[in-house]
Amino acid sequence: MVRTISTTRTVGVLVVAFALPCVLSTASGAERPEGSSMVIHYRRPAEAWTEALPIGNGQLGAMVFGGTGSERIALNEDTVWAGERRDRTNPDALKSLPEIRRLLRVGKPDEAEALAERTMIAVPKRLPPYQPLGDLRILFPGHDQADDYRRELDLDSAMVRVSYRVGDATFRREVFASAKDQVLVVRLTCDRPGRLAFSATLDRERDARAEAVAPDRVLLRGEAIARDERHEDERKVGVKFSAFLRVVTEGGRVFTEGDRVEVRDADAATLRLVAATDFRSKDPDAACERALAAADRPYEPLRSEHEDDHRSFFRRVSLEFAAPGDKDDRAALPTDVRLARVRKGESDPALIAQYFQFGRYLLIASSRPGTMPANLQGIWNESLTPPWESKYTININTQMNYWPAEVANLAELHQPLFDLIEAMRPSGRQTAKALYGARGFMAHHNTDLWAHTVPVDKVGSGLWPMGAAWLSLHLWDHYDFGRDRDFLAQRAYPVMKEAAEFLLDYLVDDGQGQLIPGPSISPENRYRTADGKVAKLCMGPTMDVEIAHALFGRVVEASELLDLDPDFRKRVAEARRRLPSLRIGKHGQLQEWLEDYDEPDPGHRHISHLFALHPGDQISLRGTPELAVAARTTLERRLAHGGGRTGWSRAWIINFWARLGDGEQAHENVVALLRKSTLPNLLDTHPPFQIDGNFGGTAGIAEMLLQSHSGEISLLPTLPRAWPTGQFRGLRARGGVDVALSWQNGRATLAELTARVAGRHRVRPPLGQRIEAVNLGDNAIAFQTAGDGTISLEVEPEKTYRIRFR
Repeated sequence: MVRTISTTRTVGVLVVAFALPCVLSTASGAERPEGSSMVIHYRRPAEAWTEALPIGNGQLGAMVFGGTGSERIALNEDTVWAGERRDRTNPDALKSLPEIRRLLRVGKPDEAEALAERTMIAVPKRLPPYQPLGDLRILFPGHDQADDYRRELDLDSAMVRVSYRVGDATFRREVFASAKDQVLVVRLTCDRPGRLAFSATLDRERDARAEAVAPDRVLLRGEAIARDERHEDERKVGVKFSAFLRVVTEGGRVFTEGDRVEVRDADAATLRLVAATDFRSKDPDAACERALAAADRPYEPLRSEHEDDHRSFFRRVSLEFAAPGDKDDRAALPTDVRLARVRKGESDPALIAQYFQFGRYLLIASSRPGTMPANLQGIWNESLTPPWESKYTININTQMNYWPAEVANLAELHQPLFDLIEAMRPSGRQTAKALYGARGFMAHHNTDLWAHTVPVDKVGSGLWPMGAAWLSLHLWDHYDFGRDRDFLAQRAYPVMKEAAEFLLDYLVDDGQGQLIPGPSISPENRYRTADGKVAKLCMGPTMDVEIAHALFGRVVEASELLDLDPDFRKRVAEARRRLPSLRIGKHGQLQEWLEDYDEPDPGHRHISHLFALHPGDQISLRGTPELAVAARTTLERRLAHGGGRTGWSRAWIINFWARLGDGEQAHENVVALLRKSTLPNLLDTHPPFQIDGNFGGTAGIAEMLLQSHSGEISLLPTLPRAWPTGQFRGLRARGGVDVALSWQNGRATLAELTARVAGRHRVRPPLGQRIEAVNLGDNAIAFQTAGDGTISLEVEPEKTYRIRFR
């Protein structure tokens, strides 16, 4: 049966629009040139998912292909996961722990690994995957051949636009995901009245069914179920989900045929899509109905409020690698053309600045308060069986996702990660007790929607018990950048303390008075023993020692600031004193293990033992110069043997070089990230696609311009020759300070420090420069310059201090 309705009213949750303007407009209505630095654009539709353009609101994500005859918008919802919460604890773990440690002490790692594989790895071994919601499919009859095509992602408005001409008619499409209204919106328009015709439906590869449920509406219901051999031990259950698509037209007819909504002879149309799962709601259908009703407003207010919300985050930071007003003709080139030129050796600093802002855009789109945190693919996953299940891999990847949050002025977007950490605490307590006989809470290298903490997959990657300890340091960083004492007392300190409690019980005396972690691994590397054995499992890997050192230090500092737990503070401080010292090996490198083992893969993608250099601060150029040299040697050896092959690894290397003050090496690796690990749509590739390289690259670029990890604010610490002139505004330093800075011909000209809280800061000028004057308004501020060129500056809240350089 065909049901028909006519309407002239526009409503929206998923909104789609078609039209082709001569120019694009800013929020103020002023014309913006086509080559704007905030626009990623192309002259053809995406042919593959890895060329489509991402939008998202934290809960809903979409990849827009931009086809003319047919449009595919690949959909995700952040809680569509296969599997369920279940106890995966291996019942033999705790009783085997002493024997595993004994075997490692007596030099039998192969036997220790075999025993651990049988007795400590989870049952079943793998966590199930994050899965796509489905696809929105729109067919446009007669549009296969089109002219004047343009597809773009406007980072400033968080909107994908598609425009093209068929005959004498121009069509435009606008797609965005509103965080305010929790709706995906597509707006379709045509400059010729009555010429808009299309059909729209929802589908999914399997485990879901679409049906038309009203003359203007399609419903997709399904369940996320793992059905591949990797998860053969899983029960075939998963999150149940619903997605509603509603189409409202201006003029014309709307009717359904089969599982499709058909539109004929319309002037414009607005599509609204909402989705819900039984993870958040007992009745996903009812949740979708409520969301559609809440978004039942005209298109223009939906769009305007979406843009205002997005810009409240995005416009906090600006970055240019050029003088103000300089025009770069490359901005008019399609992004894939610019990227291809960079691959051939051309320099494009403006593309690097755009890449930085793209990373900020992705975090805004994939991590909002109340949503799940960004996973291995943010929220954008095409496959029912994605690589590494698209989980939260917490031996580097999840942490890297949030490296830009504080420095790039998106601190609120850290919240979903804190919520996941909180959700992990009950499971982490159970795992600590069941596997290690320990108090506190802990986690291994993977977690998921249900915050599982057991070791999964296999010993060589899974038996690494430092995930919670590392994650808890993110709460300290959030405090350190904002200096919110209530947050420290109520959220950060309790989590850090409980993670430290686990370590106090987990560390063992090595017989020489040192406390060492183990059994563990140096993620996910191998070593070769003196008798030729190749192994992963060990006692006392350097990274674990560094994480323990960092966590214990933060716990002591927080305890002192809050005047809490003096006895616990003493225990933690004593344990920190007994941790092994960092060691320099036979090649001059920082040792990755307690013993100076050789590596079967000296170019391994993980460089975990440089945690103390970044994101930690145990190693620094001026504080520990010998260790800094050893860290540099480690980097050089890794790169000489092919290191940095994956996108996220290359991104971490940028941050390492930035901490070592080597602007040329840092820049070389930024360029390598674009040349070797960036897809046509600027998303990172491991390969395959993995989003952490985008976030790590954004953080690395910020780290080259501003650092604040060693008790000082360091301005332009790692400026390369390739960026001789530029400016940034809105980057944040630890201590609650916003920073703006301009430079010309490689020399800083003016900096502004805006304090959010009162405090005293040591400020380091760029290498080779001295601070000449500091002004508060029209008044000069007296200061003294130390022998190393730094100054000490007392600041008051909500005041801006202007610094000039000699």
